[in-house]
Amino acid sequence: MNFFEQVGSAALGSRLRRLSEQMTAQAADVYALYHVPCEPRWFPVFYLVATKPGLHVGEIAESIGQTHAAVSQVIKELAKHGLVDVQRGEADLRRSVVTLTTQGAALWPTLQQQAADVRQATEELLAETRHNLWLAIGEMEYALSRNSLTNRVKAIRDQRTAAEVQIIDYAPQYQPAFKHLNVEWIEHYFRLEPTDLKALDHPDEYIIQRGGHILLASYQAVLWALAPLFPWILPPTSLPRWPYRLRLRGWASGGGWERRPLPKHKS
Repeated sequence: MNFFEQVGSAALGSRLRRLSEQMTAQAADVYALYHVPCEPRWFPVFYLVATKPGLHVGEIAESIGQTHAAVSQVIKELAKHGLVDVQRGEADLRRSVVTLTTQGAALWPTLQQQAADVRQATEELLAETRHNLWLAIGEMEYALSRNSLTNRVKAIRDQRTAAEVQIIDYAPQYQPAFKHLNVEWIEHYFRLEPTDLKALDHPDEYIIQRGGHILLASYQAVLWALAPLFPWILPPTSLPRWPYRLRLRGWASGGGWERRPLPKHKS
């Protein structure tokens, strides 16, 4: 069993990269077949400059879905090979307008014929497959534009980890963790006050015995978040709600565990 069979769809990006590298290498052979002195990655930029002369770099980048920096690099290489000319725009000197040179214009008919032949060969290739890859790529791009892969993975991770978080009641043995989490949190975002230390050193006296509650969140046997619940009006220097270990703040925020219903303490 090879890597892709073992990992499955989790390696979709790696497999697409392998396919892209394979097709790019074969495309280079096609350019050599037509004696076209171009690299495959230049084609989108060259095509737009040939069919829509006078576009500036930003318009080209937007049209082909690449970054301004990437397009600028390709244009520099095309200019170095004498295929395009870059001039400052008449209406806006801040924008560079790109046009074909005489050498580039002479190359364009051959490149057009090559593109037509490649399109026909690609259509035949797609016809040999059960699923039309070209259409599938469009569907995948649309789906990712609506909800990125990062967001999808994060939602699954948050759902899984939130189910593993245990909400437990405060007990005296948790006082050191209670104090440590609060001190770390307050000193990072605010300023630690003497009134804070009194409550942190003696939570039973200042919170529990006054009718309050302290809930702690445990994940993988580690206490990393807490919530002091007060039935009275809090002073400005009161403890913040749900302090957690700062090294986990990227994971903790947005996980949904902190919004879990707590019917026992609802009142």
